[in-house]
Amino acid sequence: MKHLFVVGLGPGDTAYLTPQVRSALERSQVLCGYGPYLDLIRGEFPEKEYLSTPMTQELARCRLALESADAGKTTSMVCSGDPGVYGMAGPVLQMAEEFPEVEVQVLPGVTAALSGAALLGAPLTHDFAVISLSDLLTSWEVIEKRLEMAALGDFSLCLYNPASRRRRENLRRACQVLLRHKGPETVCGWVRNAGRAGERCGIMTLDALKDFQADMFTTIFVGSSATRVVGGRMVTPRGYGVKKCGS
Repeated sequence: MKHLFVVGLGPGDTAYLTPQVRSALERSQVLCGYGPYLDLIRGEFPEKEYLSTPMTQELARCRLALESADAGKTTSMVCSGDPGVYGMAGPVLQMAEEFPEVEVQVLPGVTAALSGAALLGAPLTHDFAVISLSDLLTSWEVIEKRLEMAALGDFSLCLYNPASRRRRENLRRACQVLLRHKGPETVCGWVRNAGRAGERCGIMTLDALKDFQADMFTTIFVGSSATRVVGGRMVTPRGYGVKKCGS
C-alpha cells in the first residue's frame, strides 16, 4: 500500500510529538513540509529525504508529498500544530483524488489553542471559537462577521495569525469589533513561541490588547464574560461548584 501520513508536530519542541506521530515519522522514507517546520525535526531524523516548498506554495507542497507516496516511498507531510487546524490535511485530501492508490492518514497534533491555553491556565474550559485573523485566504469582511457573531454568542476566543509584517493592524481591528459586544475589562491573554525557545505569555484586558504588539508566533486568547484571573491564571469556569474539603 502506498502511504502518506499528514502529521502535526505540535508547537515545535519534539517533547510534544505524540507517539503515533513519532511512529509515522520513523516509518517514513520522505518528510515533506515548509522548511522551518522540517528544521524542527531534522536533528531527530537526519537520515530522511526532505522535500520542501516556500511559503505560499502550499498546493505544490501537497502535490510533492502525494507524488512521493505514489512513487512508492512512505511519506509524511509535516505540519506545525495540528494538520487539520489551518494545516495541510484539507488540501491533501482534496488533491488525493488524483492519486487513488495512495492511502492518506491524518494524525493529530497539539494545536496552538491547546498549548497556549495550558500556559495561561484554563481559558477554553467552556465553549470557545477559533478564528484566524489572516486575510490572505479569507476576506476581512468574513473575519469581522465571524468575530462579531462569536462575541454576540459570548464565546471565549482563540485568535490565530494576529499580525505579520504586512498585517500590523488586524489585531487592533479585531479588538475594535469585539469591544462592540464585550466589556473593555474582559480578561485576555497572549502566548508567544509556545513550546519553543523564547516562550512567553501574559494576561491583560481587552482594552489593552488593542495596542498589543503581536506577531505570527503569537496566539491571542479573549475570555468570555465569565472568564476571571484566578491566582494569576486565566480561567473560564464551566459551572462546576467548588466544594470545600469534607463537604
